[in-house]
Amino acid sequence: MQSKGNELVTIAQRIRAMSQTALTYSTNDYEIDRSKEFIEISDRIISIVSGAKEDDIRANYQPVKEYITPKADIRAVIFNDENELLLVKEKADGKWALPGGWSDVGYTPTEVVVKEAKEETGFDVRVVRLLAVLDKRCYNHPASPFYVYMFCFQCEITGGNDELTFDILDRGFFALNKLPPLSLDRILPEQIELLDKLRRDPNSTVHCD
Repeated sequence: MQSKGNELVTIAQRIRAMSQTALTYSTNDYEIDRSKEFIEISDRIISIVSGAKEDDIRANYQPVKEYITPKADIRAVIFNDENELLLVKEKADGKWALPGGWSDVGYTPTEVVVKEAKEETGFDVRVVRLLAVLDKRCYNHPASPFYVYMFCFQCEITGGNDELTFDILDRGFFALNKLPPLSLDRILPEQIELLDKLRRDPNSTVHCD
């Protein structure tokens, strides 16, 4: 269990991450100013808890001093009783992918996949197990500016409704021999085939790479 100090730091890191994301997509001066103010509040909280200077904290977030690591893409693998796979239609390209997305600061990987599944499909899910950690470099994805590890979790539906997030156009269950056009930057047919094989064998180990 986190100490109160560490919990505050985690909250502050989450505020900074959300504010930085808001800055990336903000289109008006008010949103930009508020996002910058929240970043300053985050740095102030961490400074109070840690005793470090705010300038030093800010310096740690500058790209020139950051050790670049792979991004974590968290995906939910959800089949129904008819062995159909749940996919979502991405607003970004109008094609289909497993529910999920980038990992969020302040959430564990399983918390991320539960949250993403709820936001993108409306379903409440329970994580069954981790099926695979896929290095996208090892597969024939389109070129990407990021180096990505994709964490694929087998999940089962426990409830929910029809709510979809703003960046998802639709959802649906599909037989594996009748898949819609896939968002190949996010998932490939061969990866779906691998994930289906893994989830059918309860004794399979986590597939890496």
